[in-house]
This record gives sequence, C-alpha cells and structure tokens, in this order.
Amino acid sequence: MGLQIIKPNTNFDFIGLRKIAFLLSGILILIGIISLLVQGGPKYGIDFAGGVIVQVKFSKNIEVKEVKKALAQANLPGLVVQRFGSEADNEYLLRLSLGKQSGEEIRKEVSAALQKNLPQDVSFEIQRLEMVGPKVGSDLRNKALEALFFAVLLIAIYISGRFEHKWAIAVLMAGALGLGVYILKLLSVPISWLIVAAMLITLFLCWYLKLKYALGAVVALIHDITITVGIFSLLGKEFDLTIVAALLTIVGYSLNDTIIVFDRIRENLKDKKVSSFAETINKSINQTLSRTILTSGTTLVAVLSLLIFGGGVIHDFAFALFIGILVGTYSSIYVASPVLLAFKE
Repeated sequence: MGLQIIKPNTNFDFIGLRKIAFLLSGILILIGIISLLVQGGPKYGIDFAGGVIVQVKFSKNIEVKEVKKALAQANLPGLVVQRFGSEADNEYLLRLSLGKQSGEEIRKEVSAALQKNLPQDVSFEIQRLEMVGPKVGSDLRNKALEALFFAVLLIAIYISGRFEHKWAIAVLMAGALGLGVYILKLLSVPISWLIVAAMLITLFLCWYLKLKYALGAVVALIHDITITVGIFSLLGKEFDLTIVAALLTIVGYSLNDTIIVFDRIRENLKDKKVSSFAETINKSINQTLSRTILTSGTTLVAVLSLLIFGGGVIHDFAFALFIGILVGTYSSIYVASPVLLAFKE
C-alpha cells in the first residue's frame, strides 16, 4: 500500500467552497491585469526587448550608486545598474541600449571605466555579456506567445479525445481556430492581442462544442498562467526566455494534476451509489488529495532548493515555478473541476 497522508474516508467539501475560490481567483487575476495595464504590459528582459546586458562581479560589496558613478563618463548609452542575486554575491547587471559598439568594445569600455574610478582595493570580473537586436527580440517574443498558445490548444484537443472521445470535434475546433487566427493576421492584429483573441475563441469553441473536460482544463491553465504573470508584474520582475520555459512547465504540471482528478471523476461516474455529479467530483478530489499533496510537496521542495541556493541566474525561473506549482495545484481542485460541474449544471 502506498504512502497516504490523508485518511481514505476523508470528505472535505471542496465543491462547497467553489464560489469563495472563484472570488479569490477573480481578485488575483484582476489585480494582475490592473498591474499589467498600469505598467503598459510585462517588463521584458533583454531576450524580448533587445539591448545589451553585462554581468559584473566585485570582490567586495559596493553600492549601486558607486557603480553608476564609476561608469558615468563611459560611452554606455541608456545605462541602468541593478543588483543581481543576493547582496552577498556582490554581482550587478548593467543594462545598455544597443548602439553601434561591438560586444568587445563595450567590454573594454566597462573595464576601463571601472579600473579608473573604483578604489584600488576593489577588483571585478565581467562574467557575461549578451547582445540582442530589437528585431530578434521582437521575433523571440512573438514565438514565445505562440508557443504558449499552441501548448494550450494541443492540450484542449488531447483532453477532448481522451475523456470525451471526440477527436473529430476537437480537430474541427483546431481548424476553426486556425481559420480565426489566419483572418486576424490578415487584419494585422498585433501578436499579443491575436493570442488573447485566440484564447477566447478556444474557450468559446470548447463551450459551444460541449467539450466540458477540455473547457475545465483550458480555464485552469489560463488561470495559472495569468496569476503567475500578474505576480511577476506586481513585483516588477522581467520576462525572458527562461520565464517562458517556466510557464510551459507550469502548463504541463497543472495539466498533470487536472488529468488525475478528471480520470478519477470518470471512473466514479460509473459508480451508481453516488447520487449527484457534485458528489462525484468531491469524492474524486478527496480520493486523489493524498497523491496531489505528496506530488506537489516533493516538487516544491526541489523548486525551493533552486530558489534559495540556485543563484541569481535561475532565481526568477525557480520563483515562477514555485508560484505556478502552488497555483496549479489549487486550480486542479478549485477551478478545473468546478468548471466541469458548472458546465454540467
């Protein structure tokens, strides 16, 4: 018998709390959307915005203003200095606008300015220098958005086929969605708004074609991504390719939890002893609760280790995973299943 931390006959009324859960989710999503609107969208990192980034490590702790002062006379357009990682790391990121200088010229400019203006007892090392053009950054941003959308679309098709045996309808939905996206592209709709529109079309088609399991899964995935992005916006954290990788990981992890619950719901629907669909869903969530807590708990321990000990390079990636796993576990219980119930009602 496997390890269980929840007694087999436990019967928490998760479905009874669904309205409170919907309210909480709505508030979190609304706060995130307001933050994004106020800040004019996500704060893009160099991967998406373009520019130059230089990571410098010093032998001892110095203030940001001292680094700025040392570099003030250098030919470094649009210079922004910020601490990188923890204070004990003594590392800083220098962000520059992309000009006509080569990477080697920027490296020499930074080295010369720091050697000339810093105290002699402070040594430094340029650990990395990255340059991304604005066109490349824009292309990467568009591809990242498309990757997230197609991940959600393929998941909707898979869920429809696996749980409802409606492969033909799911493929029809994909075709209709492809046509809608094509028309929006012809109208020169910006890629960000195009993806938002495509997501809304996906939700509508799931509802119209009565793909209830797919609808629950897609709503939960959009819920998880939106809250994670909203928290990043509130904290002023940047979005780069590592965060997109984290979001795609969150999509897969959240889906895994949702599938476990949906699979148990499907099995319990064959049990004639359960009187209502709401009771079936509640029973299924309780039966998988021990597995959900154990899986999420062990995963969070690993992610928390990365968050604390992984260093500045993967800190935001680990933070996104940490938030996403918490929200994804919550959504598999309080979002995906209640949406399934609402559709049935």
